[in-house]
Amino acid sequence: MAFQCQRDSYMRELVTSVVSCSPAELQREASGKKETVKGFNVKLLDTVLFPEGGGQPDDRGLIGGVPVLRVTRLGPDAVHFVASPVQVGQEVRVEVDWERRFDHMQQHSGQHLITAVAENLFGYRTTSWELGRQRSTIELDAPSVTPAQLRALEDSVNEKIRGHVPVNVQLLSVDDPAVEKVRSRGLPDDHAGPIRIIDIEGVDANMCCGTHVSNLSHLQVIKLLGTEKGKKNKTNLVFLVGNRVLRYAEKSYSTERSLVSLLKTGPDEHVEAVDKLQKSVKLLQKTNLSLLRDVAVLVAQNFKNNPQRGNFFSLHRKEGDNEFMSIIANEINTEETQLFLTVGEEKGPGLFLLAGPSGRVAEMGPRVLEMLQGKGAGKNGRFQGKANSLARRAEVEALLQQQHTAEGE
Repeated sequence: MAFQCQRDSYMRELVTSVVSCSPAELQREASGKKETVKGFNVKLLDTVLFPEGGGQPDDRGLIGGVPVLRVTRLGPDAVHFVASPVQVGQEVRVEVDWERRFDHMQQHSGQHLITAVAENLFGYRTTSWELGRQRSTIELDAPSVTPAQLRALEDSVNEKIRGHVPVNVQLLSVDDPAVEKVRSRGLPDDHAGPIRIIDIEGVDANMCCGTHVSNLSHLQVIKLLGTEKGKKNKTNLVFLVGNRVLRYAEKSYSTERSLVSLLKTGPDEHVEAVDKLQKSVKLLQKTNLSLLRDVAVLVAQNFKNNPQRGNFFSLHRKEGDNEFMSIIANEINTEETQLFLTVGEEKGPGLFLLAGPSGRVAEMGPRVLEMLQGKGAGKNGRFQGKANSLARRAEVEALLQQQHTAEGE
């Protein structure tokens, strides 16, 4: 059957009756974590909430004031998942989240238009598409798309938008000869009822279950952001339609103003200014590394030149890396001297190196690792790794010093 949302994509609410309501669970992702939500699956006599399909995500909305968290299609029925039950047989008002719905309408109809024009202009067929949260992509059966082709495609689709071309919905029976003339990637196995055709007058006729605009002018504008390498011999075309273009322009302008303030240059000089900054940073990093190596050598020499140095050396520096610690260890004879070196925040994460006689390092390494809440390994008289916290560094040093003194006695 065709739902009310498919018969009239602009209808925002509907009064209908509840056919069934049964306990159910929903698997979803929230803040990057998967969770299971207990609730109810609700079937209605009709609905203005679109179940996912045709590459288009499902709608959100309300049933009798109860939020709808998911809408899926099960054969001829739309199944609405809600957190609390609704009474079977009662009349309810179904309301759609219009901002989400209209956004999906713009992106989906825009995809149909881009797909049709790309095939008409260049013979590039669409093999799949994705309606993303921020941007959408069309997979074209072409190894590449040139900048000139991209401009020609963008100009052509926007010209048709300015032409106020009508978009009509047709319902055809499965055995209607007209079905053979429309573009299609096939019907789902559980399809039931008539076949729905989205007809952009004079441009395209495509089999589709999604919600669409009634006129290309409602798309407002299409922006082709560029292309990305797709699967083997395919190209992904990245695009925005309608209100997404406006939000993208607003965000881009805000970013541009921030860069003007930070870089102290006009927008046309931003790339050059950032390039200069990157080169300066690389030079500074190179100089810093050279200085750190020199400091490491001096630290080791100062220790070796100290007549009262003993055979235990401990050092912590905020700045440094594994190479810094390794240079110190290489400069000092660790067969006789035990070293405990750390770099990083005093009570935060960092790096550590324990070096000295092999037997002693092998024995103490795991204990140091545990106390610093770290990960690491050791061999040949060295044990090093990452520390999640250097807060107990002083305790580790005291333990090593105590063990070293005990062995000396």
